Amino acid sequence: QVQLVESGGGLVQVGGSLRLSCAASGRNFRSAAVGWFRQAPGKEREFVAAISWGGGNTYYTDSLKDRFTISRDNAKTTVYLQMNSLKPEDTAVYYCVARPTSYSGTYYRQLNEYDYWGQGTQVTVSS
Repeated sequence: QVQLVESGGGLVQVGGSLRLSCAASGRNFRSAAVGWFRQAPGKEREFVAAISWGGGNTYYTDSLKDRFTISRDNAKTTVYLQMNSLKPEDTAVYYCVARPTSYSGTYYRQLNEYDYWGQGTQVTVSS
């Protein structure tokens, strides 16, 4: 079992930065691939980034890879999403997701591949 709690969201101006955190509990987190998804008002939930449990492999949606960075600290059982040069279209609820996996290099990009979800944290970018 894995429990996820996101934090770090808030209101930021265009061009600003935020760092989201996903704090996890549960003995399987250190061997879990983790991802971030987001959902804007009136839109479907979309993939943002993913990281393998070993931390060596990451993947981003193309439009965000130059501005967003995913990382993890397994000692603290926390995954981060650093977001820079924020734009109004980044406004959304951001969700942390996890899936225990046997392979340290595995990550997932599809919504239905994850087993655990956090409650989400709101990010609002104002112009």
